[in-house]
Amino acid sequence: MVLGRHPRTAAWAAAAVLILLPAAAGCSDDVSPSGTPPPAPAPSSTPAAPPEKDAPADPAAAEAEIGKNWATFFDPKASTDDKVKVLQNGDSMRMLISAFGNDPNAAKSSAKVTDVKFTSATEADVTYDLLVGGKPALPDSKGTSVHQDEVWKVSVKTLCALVQLSGNASAPGC
Repeated sequence: MVLGRHPRTAAWAAAAVLILLPAAAGCSDDVSPSGTPPPAPAPSSTPAAPPEKDAPADPAAAEAEIGKNWATFFDPKASTDDKVKVLQNGDSMRMLISAFGNDPNAAKSSAKVTDVKFTSATEADVTYDLLVGGKPALPDSKGTSVHQDEVWKVSVKTLCALVQLSGNASAPGC
């Protein structure tokens, strides 16, 4: 069965993977202005960044953490505890995460972040590919990441959107 050719199956597998959080987060058109350049490049480890309100203090480090945490959340070998740590309000979603972890399709799924656009210092729009068996099942999926408890996490909106995409009307915590 080729999941890329069967959208319903791909969506179900994605939701079963419990690690996809597509498009429930409306992508923002708020692009940080490229207005006036900074007065002088200050000696810092961050490149010229958008104003603080539109990005975290260290956007490169935040983007790397987002990629790492999304990979963990969608990693079929990651423990439920590890997934709880990288999901917004993860403790309240533990039962849902555990249920998906027991699904055989979850063992074939993963995700790869392909783009991050910060919408504030604590939120980002994330583009990712949902992979099943290493092949894109839902390429260019949209989700969000939130900065909670000093950690960039997969948003609950993203997870719940995937659950809804699978055809499940509701799930605990959504």
